[in-house]
Amino acid sequence: MFQKFAAQVDLRKAAVLALVVGLAACGGGTTTTDAAEGAEEKIFESNVSLTGAGASFPAPLYQNWFVELNKKVPELQVNYQSVGSGAGVEQFTAKTVNFGASDVAMTDEEIAAIDEGAILLPMVAGAIVMAYNLPGVEELNLPRDVYTNILLGNITSWNDPAIVEVNPDVELPDADITVVTRSDGSGTTGVFTKHLSAISPDFESQIGEGKTVDWPTTGNFITGKGNEGVTAQIQQAEGAIGYVEYGYATNNGLAVAALENASGNFVTPTGKSASATLDAVELPENLRAFITDPEGGNSYPVVTYTWMLIYESYEDPMQAKGVEVMVEYGLNEGQAISLHLGYVALPDRVREKVAAAADGLSPDYTITLE
Repeated sequence: MFQKFAAQVDLRKAAVLALVVGLAACGGGTTTTDAAEGAEEKIFESNVSLTGAGASFPAPLYQNWFVELNKKVPELQVNYQSVGSGAGVEQFTAKTVNFGASDVAMTDEEIAAIDEGAILLPMVAGAIVMAYNLPGVEELNLPRDVYTNILLGNITSWNDPAIVEVNPDVELPDADITVVTRSDGSGTTGVFTKHLSAISPDFESQIGEGKTVDWPTTGNFITGKGNEGVTAQIQQAEGAIGYVEYGYATNNGLAVAALENASGNFVTPTGKSASATLDAVELPENLRAFITDPEGGNSYPVVTYTWMLIYESYEDPMQAKGVEVMVEYGLNEGQAISLHLGYVALPDRVREKVAAAADGLSPDYTITLE
């Protein structure tokens, strides 16, 4: 199944890249060209730099966006550091960055600590998957009680009867399970543990939810920093399983398990199953939605928006304008790129809400959607 979906992703590349080129040609309100003179009007009179930091979940996407945005608007340079959601919120609160990023929406208390005010913008969505390293095992079903008990340290062997029962045609090895978790403050951990707590009273009482949690000391648990680190650990350790953002798994050739959803169906993470999850959730006016255990027979059970954190006001008007240009690019060309990198594009109704929330930072710039 994984290889089949990877092939489908490859087949989409040409179409997606063609779409990106087509969108870039549309301009998106960032530049205008005088057809008679062939002269391109610049958005900025001088160079503008923005610095952001936060979640590793969207890091590959954001870094791609900002490289492509700089090609389109050379006067605007955006630098993004993947430091984890926890550190991203801390740096945003300390005002050492121009914007932050988190896979878990800031709380009311965290927002209240921002004197300038904070706006949370869901810029893309993605699935959190359980990726594993079992040579020869291309498909793997994990019931809800099984994957929670793996994370609780109660199921420690790949040929445990509870795993064998739902995978009768799979030759599972008599080998220990190595569980890979995050070592840093992580929105991915926050989203995943919120889901696990929602479906398992034992997990809620023994570990609970949060950007950092105390994982079991029994069993074979190891850690990695960021989605990058967890991915690397899974690649290196045969018999390992861990939670990472879907794009990291697919772009690094990792197999991913089909997880049982609230309807009792085993769902393999794909763009289609993640989109089905988003369709089952109504985003509120404050743009903060926590998808803990989505309904819907085709919904993949662990999907999250990831938020860009911006200030309600900026002292430097050029930085304010730069933020609007950055957000506009992400809502237009950036959504096409997200599909190519294994993320889930925003529904149009969400794009409209995000554009409305960010518009107005700069009085001489208006965010437009294509």
